[in-house]
Amino acid sequence: MIASTISFLLQNLPAVLFLLALLIAAATRRDGPAVERFLSWILLLPIGVTGLWAGAFHIFLPKTAAALIGWQVSPFQFEVGMADFAIGVTACIAFWRDLSFKAASVCAASVFLLGDAIGHMREMVMTGNFAPGNAGVPFYMDIIGPLSAIALLFVASRRENVPNL
Repeated sequence: MIASTISFLLQNLPAVLFLLALLIAAATRRDGPAVERFLSWILLLPIGVTGLWAGAFHIFLPKTAAALIGWQVSPFQFEVGMADFAIGVTACIAFWRDLSFKAASVCAASVFLLGDAIGHMREMVMTGNFAPGNAGVPFYMDIIGPLSAIALLFVASRRENVPNL
């Protein structure tokens, strides 16, 4: 029972963290507008922590990561893992920073994650790869996370009349 619960949480961690971010942002009454709370929590949990988690899997457990995605182990996993770490660290730092830093973090994460989603779609269409790590929760969260962050950033920047975001 405990092992299956842990397995479920790990396989669905990005979605679990997204829901947790929404719940925490809705429940907390930190200084500042709600839109920035939601943006901060989405950067911290589903983008930041997931980036650290994905980076750790690609770097320290490459066989497991490759198997979940439906790929062979590759030396490029180290590079992807480092990119995941970079996005994760930046998004986690953004939680405590101003809207300009958040914007930069959203930009970097969105390019990387939406690019991942395109790669996953390509694999589904061209090779029929519907492995859970390619066509499951990670694929959907590679779209939902950045699009949510972009939308929240847009609303927050308009609310603050920030001209360059």
